[in-house]
Amino acid sequence: MAEDYTPPKVWTWEKPSGGTFASINRPIAGPTHDKVLPVGQHPLQLYSLATPNGIKVTILLEELLAAGHPADYDAWLIEIGDGDQFGSGFVEVNPNSKIPALMDHSQTPPQRAFESGSILLYLAEKFGGAFIPQDPSGRTEMLSWLFWQMGSAPYLGGGFGHFYKYAPVKIEYAINRFAMEVKRQLDVLDRHLADKDWMAGGEYSLADIAIWSWYGAVVLGRSYGAAEFLDAESYRNVMAWAKRIDARPAVIRGRKVNRNWGEPGDQLPERHSAADFDRLPG
Repeated sequence: MAEDYTPPKVWTWEKPSGGTFASINRPIAGPTHDKVLPVGQHPLQLYSLATPNGIKVTILLEELLAAGHPADYDAWLIEIGDGDQFGSGFVEVNPNSKIPALMDHSQTPPQRAFESGSILLYLAEKFGGAFIPQDPSGRTEMLSWLFWQMGSAPYLGGGFGHFYKYAPVKIEYAINRFAMEVKRQLDVLDRHLADKDWMAGGEYSLADIAIWSWYGAVVLGRSYGAAEFLDAESYRNVMAWAKRIDARPAVIRGRKVNRNWGEPGDQLPERHSAADFDRLPG
């Protein structure tokens, strides 16, 4: 890596930059191939992968079902490493070619929803405002933290996670820059959770689901192998909160959906009914 690199006046894409996801990164949008998305028996059709953004939605769907809402769904695997997100059918649901993406066939015409935060709000409002505090103050607090996650997580995943784990070379400046920001964010969470159990105060909400999917995974040692590096145990309030959420049965189920790596009992690449979980080993 040249130390005297000077950016050109006009950047051009000449070759992949390297790293884990280099083969699917490109500076243009749109489909690369024709592929029709499958449609199952339920009105709600999810096309996703069990990344932090993906499990936000499957956790919420499982929480909705556990709370008695008619939120059954089909979940189809989108293998981003193979470029499934660039198929024509997927691009019709999400022109940004990112998971997760949702189609609600109970609407005429079917309603698409993309961007994980938007999907969470869509589903919660579809089922009577589930997991959204009903008082205006609590709702505003929840939305503030939900949007905090949407704005902050790119520093965690695209910044810290990329340079710490996925980049083709270890760059001290980049790792230090993003580690500092991630630790600042963990301190924000730790201070906020010092005197409360949940992000919006008195009740478990969409904000908890969204933030846990990213930051809970990090402090529990499931993302980037960086818990020790970030001294995750020192954020005691975050750790206690993460463990509370981790123990919820709906969260345990939701983490398994659209997952095709790890222990066999944690992998449910496709989900079409609650009985699918019963067929997992262990």
